Amino acid sequence: MRVVIAEDHALLREGLVALLNGAGIEVVATTDTGPGLLDIVTEHEPDLAIIDVRLPPGFADEGIRAAIAARAAHPTLATLILSQYVEPVYTAELLDSPGGGVGYLLKERVSDIAEFVEALHRVAGGGTALDREVVTELVRTHSATSDHLNALTPRERETLALMAEGRTNAGIARTMVITLGAVEKHISNIFTKLDLPDTDDDHRRVLAVLSYLRTTG
Repeated sequence: MRVVIAEDHALLREGLVALLNGAGIEVVATTDTGPGLLDIVTEHEPDLAIIDVRLPPGFADEGIRAAIAARAAHPTLATLILSQYVEPVYTAELLDSPGGGVGYLLKERVSDIAEFVEALHRVAGGGTALDREVVTELVRTHSATSDHLNALTPRERETLALMAEGRTNAGIARTMVITLGAVEKHISNIFTKLDLPDTDDDHRRVLAVLSYLRTTG
Protein backbone atom coordinates (compact mmCIF):
# COMPACT_ATOMS: atom_id res chain seq x y z
CA MET A 1 0.00 0.00 0.00
CA ARG A 2 1.28 3.46 -0.97
CA VAL A 3 0.20 6.34 1.28
CA VAL A 4 0.46 10.13 1.40
CA ILE A 5 -0.11 12.20 4.56
CA ALA A 6 -1.43 15.76 4.93
CA GLU A 7 -0.87 16.85 8.54
CA ASP A 8 0.42 20.21 9.79
CA HIS A 9 1.68 19.01 13.19
CA ALA A 10 5.22 17.86 12.46
CA LEU A 11 5.46 15.52 15.46
CA LEU A 12 2.26 13.67 14.58
CA ARG A 13 3.16 13.62 10.89
CA GLU A 14 6.54 12.06 11.52
CA GLY A 15 5.04 9.71 14.08
CA LEU A 16 2.55 8.49 11.48
CA VAL A 17 5.36 7.96 8.99
CA ALA A 18 7.31 5.86 11.48
CA LEU A 19 4.21 3.90 12.53
CA LEU A 20 3.22 3.09 8.94
CA ASN A 21 6.74 2.20 7.86
CA GLY A 22 6.94 -0.14 10.82
CA ALA A 23 3.73 -1.81 9.65
CA GLY A 24 5.11 -2.35 6.16
CA ILE A 25 3.12 0.51 4.61
CA GLU A 26 5.04 2.80 2.25
CA VAL A 27 4.64 6.55 2.84
CA VAL A 28 5.56 8.11 -0.49
CA ALA A 29 5.08 11.80 0.41
CA THR A 30 3.86 14.18 3.13
CA THR A 31 2.60 17.76 3.20
CA ASP A 32 1.28 20.25 5.73
CA THR A 33 -1.24 22.10 3.51
CA GLY A 34 -4.40 21.40 1.53
CA PRO A 35 -2.96 22.51 -1.82
CA GLY A 36 0.08 20.38 -1.07
CA LEU A 37 -2.18 17.34 -0.83
CA LEU A 38 -3.42 17.83 -4.38
CA ASP A 39 0.17 18.16 -5.59
CA ILE A 40 1.47 14.96 -3.96
CA VAL A 41 -1.60 12.93 -4.96
CA THR A 42 -1.15 13.98 -8.58
CA GLU A 43 2.58 13.29 -8.49
CA HIS A 44 2.59 9.95 -6.66
CA GLU A 45 -0.89 8.47 -7.35
CA PRO A 46 -1.11 6.78 -3.92
CA ASP A 47 -3.61 4.16 -2.84
CA LEU A 48 -4.61 6.09 0.28
CA ALA A 49 -4.41 9.65 1.61
CA ILE A 50 -4.43 10.35 5.37
CA ILE A 51 -5.63 13.90 5.94
CA ASP A 52 -6.20 16.25 8.85
CA VAL A 53 -9.47 18.19 8.58
CA ARG A 54 -7.95 21.53 9.55
CA LEU A 55 -4.85 22.63 7.68
CA PRO A 56 -3.08 25.96 7.06
CA PRO A 57 -3.65 28.74 6.34
CA GLY A 58 -7.15 29.01 7.79
CA PHE A 59 -7.30 25.88 9.95
CA ALA A 60 -10.99 25.57 9.07
CA ASP A 61 -11.91 22.98 6.44
CA GLU A 62 -8.92 23.15 4.07
CA GLY A 63 -8.10 19.49 4.59
CA ILE A 64 -11.55 18.14 3.86
CA ARG A 65 -11.95 20.40 0.83
CA ALA A 66 -8.63 19.18 -0.52
CA ALA A 67 -9.68 15.58 0.13
CA ILE A 68 -12.92 16.02 -1.80
CA ALA A 69 -11.07 17.72 -4.65
CA ALA A 70 -8.45 14.97 -4.72
CA ARG A 71 -11.13 12.27 -4.89
CA ALA A 72 -12.87 14.15 -7.70
CA ALA A 73 -9.62 14.24 -9.69
CA HIS A 74 -8.56 10.72 -8.69
CA PRO A 75 -11.74 8.64 -8.10
CA THR A 76 -9.83 5.54 -6.97
CA LEU A 77 -8.08 7.42 -4.14
CA ALA A 78 -9.06 6.06 -0.72
CA THR A 79 -9.31 8.74 1.96
CA LEU A 80 -8.92 8.54 5.72
CA ILE A 81 -9.67 11.70 7.69
CA LEU A 82 -7.98 12.15 11.07
CA SER A 83 -9.45 14.83 13.32
CA GLN A 84 -9.45 15.94 16.93
CA TYR A 85 -13.11 16.82 16.52
CA VAL A 86 -16.35 15.04 15.72
CA GLU A 87 -17.57 16.86 12.62
CA PRO A 88 -20.13 14.59 10.92
CA VAL A 89 -20.99 17.12 8.23
CA TYR A 90 -17.60 16.38 6.67
CA THR A 91 -18.34 12.67 6.62
CA ALA A 92 -21.50 13.45 4.66
CA GLU A 93 -19.53 15.47 2.11
CA LEU A 94 -17.03 12.67 1.62
CA LEU A 95 -19.84 10.16 1.17
CA ASP A 96 -21.20 12.36 -1.61
CA SER A 97 -18.10 11.56 -3.67
CA PRO A 98 -18.37 8.46 -5.84
CA GLY A 99 -16.90 5.12 -4.84
CA GLY A 100 -15.94 3.68 -1.46
CA GLY A 101 -12.74 3.86 0.50
CA VAL A 102 -13.72 6.46 3.10
CA GLY A 103 -12.65 6.69 6.74
CA TYR A 104 -13.08 9.23 9.54
CA LEU A 105 -11.27 8.53 12.81
CA LEU A 106 -10.42 10.64 15.82
CA LYS A 107 -6.67 11.10 16.28
CA GLU A 108 -6.75 9.34 19.64
CA ARG A 109 -7.50 6.09 17.78
CA VAL A 110 -3.95 6.06 16.42
CA SER A 111 -2.79 4.88 19.84
CA ASP A 112 -4.29 1.46 19.11
CA ILE A 113 -1.79 0.66 16.38
CA ALA A 114 -3.19 -2.71 15.33
CA GLU A 115 -6.73 -1.38 14.99
CA PHE A 116 -5.54 1.75 13.18
CA VAL A 117 -3.52 -0.23 10.65
CA GLU A 118 -6.46 -2.59 10.12
CA ALA A 119 -8.67 0.44 9.42
CA LEU A 120 -6.16 1.71 6.87
CA HIS A 121 -6.21 -1.59 5.01
CA ARG A 122 -10.01 -1.68 5.09
CA VAL A 123 -10.32 1.83 3.65
CA ALA A 124 -7.61 1.21 1.05
CA GLY A 125 -9.56 -1.87 -0.02
CA GLY A 126 -12.65 0.20 -0.72
CA GLY A 127 -14.31 -0.24 2.66
CA THR A 128 -15.34 2.11 5.42
CA ALA A 129 -13.84 2.96 8.82
CA LEU A 130 -15.85 5.49 10.79
CA ASP A 131 -15.26 6.43 14.40
CA ARG A 132 -18.11 5.40 16.64
CA GLU A 133 -18.30 8.92 18.07
CA VAL A 134 -18.81 10.32 14.56
CA VAL A 135 -21.63 7.88 13.91
CA THR A 136 -23.17 8.60 17.32
CA GLU A 137 -23.17 12.30 16.49
CA LEU A 138 -24.81 11.58 13.13
CA VAL A 139 -27.54 9.66 14.87
CA ARG A 140 -27.95 12.31 17.58
CA THR A 141 -28.04 15.15 15.05
CA HIS A 142 -30.78 13.57 13.00
CA SER A 143 -32.76 11.82 15.71
CA ALA A 144 -34.63 14.97 16.67
CA THR A 145 -36.23 15.15 13.23
CA SER A 146 -36.42 11.53 12.16
CA ASP A 147 -39.20 9.27 13.39
CA HIS A 148 -37.37 6.36 11.76
CA LEU A 149 -34.25 6.88 13.86
CA ASN A 150 -36.29 7.53 16.97
CA ALA A 151 -37.78 4.09 16.46
CA LEU A 152 -34.41 2.38 16.94
CA THR A 153 -33.79 0.77 20.30
CA PRO A 154 -30.54 1.50 22.18
CA ARG A 155 -29.13 -1.88 21.12
CA GLU A 156 -30.07 -1.20 17.51
CA ARG A 157 -28.32 2.19 17.71
CA GLU A 158 -25.22 0.47 19.07
CA THR A 159 -25.40 -2.06 16.25
CA LEU A 160 -25.79 0.77 13.72
CA ALA A 161 -22.69 2.49 15.09
CA LEU A 162 -20.65 -0.71 14.81
CA MET A 163 -21.94 -1.32 11.28
CA ALA A 164 -20.75 2.15 10.30
CA GLU A 165 -17.32 1.39 11.71
CA GLY A 166 -17.15 -1.34 9.08
CA ARG A 167 -17.53 -4.26 11.51
CA THR A 168 -18.74 -7.60 10.24
CA ASN A 169 -21.67 -9.32 11.91
CA ALA A 170 -19.23 -11.56 13.78
CA GLY A 171 -17.24 -8.52 14.89
CA ILE A 172 -20.40 -6.83 16.14
CA ALA A 173 -21.36 -9.96 18.06
CA ARG A 174 -17.95 -10.06 19.79
CA THR A 175 -18.05 -6.36 20.67
CA MET A 176 -21.60 -6.43 22.03
CA VAL A 177 -21.12 -9.88 23.61
CA ILE A 178 -24.25 -11.28 21.99
CA THR A 179 -24.95 -14.12 19.59
CA LEU A 180 -24.60 -13.84 15.83
CA GLY A 181 -28.32 -14.50 15.55
CA ALA A 182 -29.07 -11.53 17.81
CA VAL A 183 -26.89 -9.30 15.63
CA GLU A 184 -28.69 -10.44 12.49
CA LYS A 185 -32.02 -9.68 14.14
CA HIS A 186 -30.85 -6.16 15.14
CA ILE A 187 -29.64 -5.47 11.60
CA SER A 188 -32.86 -6.74 10.08
CA ASN A 189 -34.82 -4.45 12.41
CA ILE A 190 -32.59 -1.50 11.51
CA PHE A 191 -33.11 -1.93 7.79
CA THR A 192 -36.85 -2.37 8.30
CA LYS A 193 -37.18 0.74 10.47
CA LEU A 194 -35.00 2.85 8.15
CA ASP A 195 -36.79 1.59 5.03
CA LEU A 196 -33.49 0.37 3.60
CA PRO A 197 -33.03 -2.85 1.60
CA ASP A 198 -30.97 -5.54 3.30
CA THR A 199 -27.75 -6.67 1.59
CA ASP A 200 -24.91 -9.09 2.19
CA ASP A 201 -22.37 -6.44 1.15
CA ASP A 202 -21.07 -4.93 4.41
CA HIS A 203 -19.63 -1.82 2.77
CA ARG A 204 -22.74 -1.06 0.78
CA ARG A 205 -24.95 -1.45 3.81
CA VAL A 206 -22.81 1.06 5.71
CA LEU A 207 -23.05 3.59 2.90
CA ALA A 208 -26.79 3.03 2.67
CA VAL A 209 -27.29 3.69 6.38
CA LEU A 210 -25.04 6.76 6.38
CA SER A 211 -26.64 8.07 3.20
CA TYR A 212 -29.97 7.85 4.97
CA LEU A 213 -28.61 9.69 8.00
CA ARG A 214 -27.12 12.34 5.74
CA THR A 215 -30.36 13.09 3.92
CA THR A 216 -32.81 13.07 6.82
CA GLY A 217 -33.70 16.02 8.92
